[in-house]
Amino acid sequence: ANRIVDSPLVGQPAPPLSGTTLDGAAYDLADDRGQWVLVNFFATWCAPCRREHDDLAAFDERHRRIGDAGVVTIVFDDSTENARAFFEEQGGDWPVIVSDEGDIALDYSVAGVPESYLVGPDGRLLAKIVGGVTEEGLDQLLARLQGVG
Repeated sequence: ANRIVDSPLVGQPAPPLSGTTLDGAAYDLADDRGQWVLVNFFATWCAPCRREHDDLAAFDERHRRIGDAGVVTIVFDDSTENARAFFEEQGGDWPVIVSDEGDIALDYSVAGVPESYLVGPDGRLLAKIVGGVTEEGLDQLLARLQGVG
């Protein structure tokens, strides 16, 4: 199950998040206002990150089809080359930020990976999850939070 933890960020507007993705596109969290976004901090050297990848992919694919949620990954303390090789090998079709303007991990108080943050359609950060996620756990969290606000 997902380990939801308290964070002073919960309930606050999500810290700004923008950067350049693996495919060279610009990403800005503000552009995703109106849908749920799972902000996922990831490194290829992190075993739980590798383990949660298939669940993240399933969650992202299904919710992008519905149009209500998606995933964005921020590469944490790892190289662009490693991240690119991992996503090419393992799949995953969501934005992966490799160079961020400003220190995203610092703004989100990331202590280690994997850590994920669920941002609501209004741009508020509504949950912090430490350790790996599961598709089922994310869906339960989403269902619970959709009842709120």
